[in-house]
Amino acid sequence: MSTIDRVRIARGDRKAELVLKNCQIINVFNGQIEKGDIAIQDGLIVGIGEYEGLKEVNIDGQFVCPGFIDGHVHIESSLLTPPQFAKAVMPKGTTTVIADPHEIANVCGLKGIDYMLKASEKLPLDVYIMLPSCVPSTDYENAGAVLLAEDLQRVKDYPHVLGLGEMMNYPGVMLGNTKVHKKLELMKDRLIDGHAPDVKGKSLNAYITAGVKTDHECTSVEELEEKVAKGMYVHIREGSATRNLKTLIRGVTPRNNRRILFCTDDKHPIDIKKEGHINYNVKLAIEKGIDPVVAIQMATLNIAECYGLKGKGAIAPGYEADLLVFQDLRAVSINQVFKKGELVAKDNEALFETETVPDPRIMDTVNLHDINDISFDIQLESGFAKVIQLIEDNIITKKVTRKVDVEDSLFRYHEKLDILKLAVIERHKGTGNVGLGLVEGYGLKKGAVALTIAHDSHNIIVIGVNDQDMRLAVSELKRTKGGITICSDGQVLQTLPLEVGGLMTDSPIEEVEAKIELMEKIAKDKGVSSSIDPFLTLAFLALPVIPELKLTDCGLFDVNTFSFVDIKE
Repeated sequence: MSTIDRVRIARGDRKAELVLKNCQIINVFNGQIEKGDIAIQDGLIVGIGEYEGLKEVNIDGQFVCPGFIDGHVHIESSLLTPPQFAKAVMPKGTTTVIADPHEIANVCGLKGIDYMLKASEKLPLDVYIMLPSCVPSTDYENAGAVLLAEDLQRVKDYPHVLGLGEMMNYPGVMLGNTKVHKKLELMKDRLIDGHAPDVKGKSLNAYITAGVKTDHECTSVEELEEKVAKGMYVHIREGSATRNLKTLIRGVTPRNNRRILFCTDDKHPIDIKKEGHINYNVKLAIEKGIDPVVAIQMATLNIAECYGLKGKGAIAPGYEADLLVFQDLRAVSINQVFKKGELVAKDNEALFETETVPDPRIMDTVNLHDINDISFDIQLESGFAKVIQLIEDNIITKKVTRKVDVEDSLFRYHEKLDILKLAVIERHKGTGNVGLGLVEGYGLKKGAVALTIAHDSHNIIVIGVNDQDMRLAVSELKRTKGGITICSDGQVLQTLPLEVGGLMTDSPIEEVEAKIELMEKIAKDKGVSSSIDPFLTLAFLALPVIPELKLTDCGLFDVNTFSFVDIKE
């Protein structure tokens, strides 16, 4: 239909294709709640007021707000391919996501980015892409690919590519690393996402000067306030392993709330099922004292404006009809989701079908050296060792020194000490690299847990009580060509195959949710602490850009000094 025809409908001269009647409309521009109808034509809102439609839906006084936007998410962390991810999050009210596919890019390079774009093309969920800036995330590990500025140039102008994804190599930015700055220069006319945990003062000035506009790594109110004061947008993240909202929401004020966004970053399917997605961020913010309309604004208009998403984030003439219907303004329990005027979800169920997008280039990605050659021996003479200490609800770890059991100069697990052996095994090129470390706070008492998800290079990471079960777990992941597995007493207890890059599966969301739920129960039964996600927490122990101590396939890495360290004290 032409613009002239839509104008006639907006004037009330003709009936609209669809009218939502008797709505309480949340206006994120002026903070008011207005009663009226919403007239929709060709997927666009053409009028607010009193309208007649060829089809009319009585909202019966319920609230209607814009569709929620996730400002920063790695779809791969849901373990689901984009079609299944859409089925998981759209019933929760998420109609648009800003995705950084750096997980699949670290495994498959440009082929992975290409897959994510193609797999998202025909979905009702709008998926926008921030090009991965750090493949690999550092030079201190082996990933499956390397992406330089000239590689990103090839995909910069693809549809739905918005800018440069989180610049995790903040030391490289501040120290003038040439490769890093070529990427920043390439994308200087686009939005550049940040990743700068505890970067402040002149270091933060330098980081922002390089062109970075957002950050999602704040862990304190003071950090949020400084970054907002210096012109950044700050995402308040509430994911699975990292939950910052309860702390950071205290820093949101009427003076700064237009610079605050919501994101999930990494959220497992079970947490999406039980808690929700961005609707959970909104609900939690309201519970912590934020005005409901302001909380909704942070999940809609703020993000749309930050990322330049024209026509999204508000209910107003000319905006896309991405609309959520719910009864309780404080609970924000979504019962209807409209995407461009089409009802796509109702009562927590997706009403659309999707198709898988097969791509053999990103399937068989587990290339291991001979498993029998892998040694898990940790040499210790003194009995004192550097240990990675977990922190509840966070991916930041502590570097601590502990006295451990030693037998014949080798570390030995002791059931009275909550210290476990950790290994990261290179799985892209068959190099045979194995990094070894120790972890405190995971809680496992029997067996081993292993994944081909190990942020961000996604080698195999395995934690265990004994070498035999650790070796079995690695062997199982080689057999399934990627996934998550739990082994104990020489038996494979359960495995979730992740055939797409070792990160995702095309299996129906219901099957994945059921399998993960079962595996989480097994992990907790084997002693894994109830305060952590047994899989996502493990996956982040290999990320060498998050303080303080992490493990890569090249060894134990001190993030504070950006250098390898000996496990011996």
